[in-house]
Amino acid sequence: MQLGINLGYWGAGMDADNLAVAQEADRLGYAVCWAAEAYGSDAATVLSWVAAQTERIDVGSAIFQIPARQPAMTAMTAATLDSLSGGRFRLGLGVSGPQVSEGWYGVKFDKPLARTREYVEIVRKAMTRERLSYEGEHWTLPLPGGPGKPLKLTVHPEREHIPLYIAAIGPKNLEQTGEIADGALLIFPSADHLEDTAIKHLRAGREKAGKSMEGFDVCPTLPLAVGDDKNVTALADMFRPYTALYVGGMGSRKQNFYNQLAQRMGYEKEAAEIQDKYLSGDKEGAAAAIPHNLIDQTTLLGSVDRIADRMKAYAAAGVTTLTLAPAGFTLKDRIASLRAGSDALERAGLA
Repeated sequence: MQLGINLGYWGAGMDADNLAVAQEADRLGYAVCWAAEAYGSDAATVLSWVAAQTERIDVGSAIFQIPARQPAMTAMTAATLDSLSGGRFRLGLGVSGPQVSEGWYGVKFDKPLARTREYVEIVRKAMTRERLSYEGEHWTLPLPGGPGKPLKLTVHPEREHIPLYIAAIGPKNLEQTGEIADGALLIFPSADHLEDTAIKHLRAGREKAGKSMEGFDVCPTLPLAVGDDKNVTALADMFRPYTALYVGGMGSRKQNFYNQLAQRMGYEKEAAEIQDKYLSGDKEGAAAAIPHNLIDQTTLLGSVDRIADRMKAYAAAGVTTLTLAPAGFTLKDRIASLRAGSDALERAGLA
């Protein structure tokens, strides 16, 4: 099992440290550095900045939002980043959510699975440097009856095949991801529930495509907080606002994929209470309503030994790249967490 680092969003308050964190991850042998986007910083600019100042570590989008870019533009960006980084780019895609898609981009959030499938087909075709033509429900290239003509990508990516990941949570999206992608980007993963909530659906998709799970990258992101095992409860409390935001407030009452995931993990009543409180404006109450076990199951907390044991459980559950989001208010704290993650992987015998 390999390790990754997720820098999150540029502009989230730790920007000055992000390059140093990425460079330390590079030095420690982390496999990939991911950057996110929502409705602030874009991931492509951050990744080009990191790639220019690191040597070995891959850079990946987690994620490029599908409603934000036409698929041909995504192919252009992916090919450019792969070329500039010397073959170190990983393309992560996701549909975002209805509030961002419709509120920020003005793109109707409908038929996300069909849109994703067409989008991936167009991106992949464009990156082969064939002349691009496509007829689908959501995209037709070139537009009929006009001056457009099939064009081909003029940039040469470093590699013939750029790894393509999809951020997936729901069973149908996970199955399609297994079928059409090279990896899955997961969030709030519990090693105890991973088979039922994700792996079996990914496997079904792989089987539909006539493939096995071999070579498919299962890549969850987990927050990490290092400390004394006696203080695990306090460490978990650091992530209450983060968990409340996603389970309670990310998306609408009817369309919150993270809330639905918490329900599938056995927290139906608690997920409803968290959402009710969050959407009514009681964010502190929503955070307080989160069961400790939900946080502990979906983060890495405690000593290096405890984290190593958890890493073993994730590897046994089928994780191939474990991406860490280290907590800490200072650069020193985040670097210490990075090193602890590397030490834990080695102590677990997974390096």
